[in-house]
Amino acid sequence: MSYESSGMNIPNLSTGAVVDLLCRLYCGAVREGIPLKSLPTPFLWGAPGVGKSEGVDQLAGRMAENLGLKVNVSIVHLLLLSPVDMRGVPVADEHREYTVWLKPLIFKMDPSNDVINIIFLDELSASPQSMQAAAYQITLDRRIGEHVLPDNCIVIAAGNRTTDQSVAYKMPKALCNRLMHFAIRSDYESWKKWAIENDVDRRIIGFVGFNRSRLCTEPDSADLAYPTPRSWSFVNTVIKATGCGDSLIPCHEFISGCVGIDTAIEFERWCAVYRNLPSTDEIFAGTCRTYPKKQDELYALTSGLAAELIKRSASVRVTELENVCAYASRFPADYAMSFFSEINADETLSLKLLKCRAFAQWIAKTKTHF
Repeated sequence: MSYESSGMNIPNLSTGAVVDLLCRLYCGAVREGIPLKSLPTPFLWGAPGVGKSEGVDQLAGRMAENLGLKVNVSIVHLLLLSPVDMRGVPVADEHREYTVWLKPLIFKMDPSNDVINIIFLDELSASPQSMQAAAYQITLDRRIGEHVLPDNCIVIAAGNRTTDQSVAYKMPKALCNRLMHFAIRSDYESWKKWAIENDVDRRIIGFVGFNRSRLCTEPDSADLAYPTPRSWSFVNTVIKATGCGDSLIPCHEFISGCVGIDTAIEFERWCAVYRNLPSTDEIFAGTCRTYPKKQDELYALTSGLAAELIKRSASVRVTELENVCAYASRFPADYAMSFFSEINADETLSLKLLKCRAFAQWIAKTKTHF
C-alpha cells in the first residue's frame, strides 16, 4: 500500500511495490511500442541499505522474464567518479581543428532490438555538484555532450534523503519536476520474499519477523553499524562463509560489525532458540512427536518451517507436505493460521495443498477460507 512520504509529497512504497510498478510501466511501453526514452525517469529516494540497488536488479530480472528479452544493468556509483569519467577524455579530431570526447564506458551498451539496457545512477543526491550536473544531463536529456544513450536504454536514479544522516544535497525544484519520484521504505513481507528466494539463513528471517523493527532502524548519530536489509545480507554471507553452524559465537565480531553490538546479541540469543527446536527433516518424514511450548520457540519453528517449505516448493513431495500439514495442524490456533496462510500464498505449494488430506481436515475443522 502507498502512503505519502513525510515532508516529500511523494508515494512511499516497499522495494517490491516499486519493482511491480516499474515492471508494469516498462513492459507495457515495450508491448505498446512506446519509446522508452519518452517515459519519465524514476528517482528512488531512501535510507542507506534499504534496497534501492537490489530493487533495480529485481526489476531487470522481472522484465527479462516477462518480455523474453535480455536486460543488462549498468550501475554507476557517482561518488566514485569524476566528471571526466562521465563525459570522457577530450582529444583533438583527425584534422586537429576541433575537440572531440572519447566515449566513456558507461555508454558502451548493446543497441540490439532484443536487448534492454538499464543505467542506474546511484548516490546522485550525495554527489558533488559537478557530478550532479553531468548525471542530470543523462537523466533529463539522455546524453552528455555528443554522447547519446541508445533508444533501448532506461535511466533510473537514486539517492538518500536530506534527513537520512548521510551526505545529500537538496534537489532544485525545476529538476524535481522533470523526474518521477518514489520513496523506498523497508517492508518485512517484501524483504522476506526476497530473502527466501535468495537462500537467506532462516534464523535471520525468523529473528527479523519476530522483531520487525530490527529490519531497518534509524541509527543514532554516533552509530557506525546498524540493521538494514543490506547489512542483514552481509550477516547472511558472513555466517555462510565462516561455517558457524548452530553456534554463532565465532561470528560475533563479524555480526556486530554489520548490524551493531546490541542487535548482534539479540540475534545470537534468538538463534540459541533454534538449537532446541524439532528437526525439520523429522517433520517432513512424519516421525516428529515433540512440540515447543514457549512463544519464541513456536514462532521460530513456524516461520522457519514455512520458509523451508517455500524454498523447497518445487521439489517437495505431496507425502512430505502431508506430514508437515498434519504436524502443523496441532499448533496453537493463531500459529497454525499464520503458518497455513503463509504457505498457501505460494502458488506452487497451494496447488499441492489441494491434495493434502490433513490440510483439508484443518480447513473443515477451523472453517477457514483463504
